[in-house]
Amino acid sequence: MSTRTAAQQRAEAKTSYNAFMAGCPSRQLLDRISDKWVALILAALGSDGPHRPGIDHGDGPRPMRFSELSRRLAGASQKMLTQTLRSLEVDGLVTRTVTPTVPVTVTYELTELGLSLNHVMADLKHWAEAHMGDVLAHREEHRRAAAEPEH
Repeated sequence: MSTRTAAQQRAEAKTSYNAFMAGCPSRQLLDRISDKWVALILAALGSDGPHRPGIDHGDGPRPMRFSELSRRLAGASQKMLTQTLRSLEVDGLVTRTVTPTVPVTVTYELTELGLSLNHVMADLKHWAEAHMGDVLAHREEHRRAAAEPEH
């Protein structure tokens, strides 16, 4: 019986993950990252999204305080934002840094793993924004067709 390192075990596990299988843990991950708040948090931390005028936000990822994330994610409750950030931290996509100031400063930042997902999610977000008009037109066409009486 050979002994395998943790890295070897992870490498072997990667080849066995199949989201089409009912018990595959990758399904849980897909469920997590398909959440709209995850996509928006990743976009915000990746510095893609609405910015306040007159402030240089740079072109790349940066740490953000909870209050700034909350302002940028219109409609996200404090509870939802807290739960989502915690789950992203547990999954290793976001780091939470506490600085002992008065009051305490807490910042969130994408990890390397989070950055790799951010690239994928940013493309998805841009696709949704670019094609929303087409989707709305198809929805309206479908709604009209469904409302027409059958002959």
